[in-house]
Amino acid sequence: MSGYGILGCGAYVPLLRLPRARIAEAHGWLNPARAAGVRGERSVAAWDEDALTMAVEAARDSLRDLVAQVGIDRVQLVSTTPPFADRSNSGLLAAALDLPETVVATDAGGSLRAATAALRQLAADRAPTTLLTASDRRLARPGGGAELAYGDGAAALVVGPGEPLAEILGSAGLTRDLVDHYRATGEDFDYAFEERWVRDEGWFALVPDTARAALDAAGITAGDIDRFICPAPARVAKKLAKLIGLDDAAPADPLLDTPGHTGVAHPLLQLCAALEQATPGQRLLLVGFGQGADALVLRTTDRIGKPSARTGVAGHLARRREEHHYMRFLSFQGLVDIDWGMRAEHDRRTAQSAHYRKRDAINAFVGGRCSACGTCQFPASHVCVHCGAVDTQAPHRFADSRARVKTFTEDWQAHSPAPPLMYGSVSFEEGGSVMMEYADFAPGELAVGLALRMAFRIKDIDERRGFRRYFWKPVAAEPPQEAR
Repeated sequence: MSGYGILGCGAYVPLLRLPRARIAEAHGWLNPARAAGVRGERSVAAWDEDALTMAVEAARDSLRDLVAQVGIDRVQLVSTTPPFADRSNSGLLAAALDLPETVVATDAGGSLRAATAALRQLAADRAPTTLLTASDRRLARPGGGAELAYGDGAAALVVGPGEPLAEILGSAGLTRDLVDHYRATGEDFDYAFEERWVRDEGWFALVPDTARAALDAAGITAGDIDRFICPAPARVAKKLAKLIGLDDAAPADPLLDTPGHTGVAHPLLQLCAALEQATPGQRLLLVGFGQGADALVLRTTDRIGKPSARTGVAGHLARRREEHHYMRFLSFQGLVDIDWGMRAEHDRRTAQSAHYRKRDAINAFVGGRCSACGTCQFPASHVCVHCGAVDTQAPHRFADSRARVKTFTEDWQAHSPAPPLMYGSVSFEEGGSVMMEYADFAPGELAVGLALRMAFRIKDIDERRGFRRYFWKPVAAEPPQEAR
């Protein structure tokens, strides 16, 4: 079978979960009525996670079954909350994945339907193999409804010609400046309008006609749809299904109880979850909404249901740790000014020339493997640390390697945005040890011999110059028992 469509899909949801009851409890003095009916939890990005790091993890998940089978020609990062306004976020994503520098890298955003619009464009152009990532880490003003509704997360699709998981049969779109919410340039928070007006004049007025146009483009009827994927509350999605005529279509999990609405990533995250549960031959209707609407019709293939190395949406939702401290959540969001003391006052200025020369080591975690004796080391050097051979090292990527804790320290004196600072020697399975900073561990969880994997994270933030440095950190290969 050869066609055009989704060759691979992947997801990332941060480990931390904040129960909405804790948010409501913190603001009970302000609005007691808001606590009524609060349920579920929202995903919380740690201090060293942002839209870029989450996109990297989702992209890695989408490529786990495909690395040896497809070459990526294009990379696109869609986000309404990218870390840089004028630096190629997608270019840094490609670098973290160690893709060739000839790859075409583009950034997109501006609307919560930017990801579905990008998917429609890829299908219409029958573009070369493209890694499409969507990721958001949206801030919400404390005490507002958005703080309860939002969640952090990312999704990724590999789209192109070949043997897809799901073929794209047809699509349609509508662009209309109906402002359901907005966030002005330089502002941190969204401003949302009255929910009923957005529902009646937005969802119910724009989506049905767009969906019917997509069905016509695909050459099928509403009765042929098996699954309806819509990034809206269940009651809105149910009414939309009725307006479109999807009487027999099963609604996809809205994923709003957990992890919460993940912004521009949400329709693709829902799609990934639906594909994990789909069977061959099913027809899916995917909707995007935001200053217009998108609709795409997909049909799953015989590749659906085959064994996969992906963690996926279900795997990430199962890997969780409850966040007990509302104030820590605010700190991770940068919404409370903590006095970290004198130890946090050192200058974090990045030497850009050195950073550029070492970009492969920093961005892609590439070290060296001696061609004479096979010894792996990081960083690479002219002289092998084992046999002393000169200029024999070939590039070796440690980012995809498994490792174990060799030594560790929990340092309560050094500054960390999530104390204690945890660091130590990490031993890689192919050889080589590197002193690194651990991530996603609670005090007392580290142990010698614990299995690790590498995750792309923020190393530190230069607040004075507005620059973020990224590197790789070891996290648990499987979450600790308490976090499951």
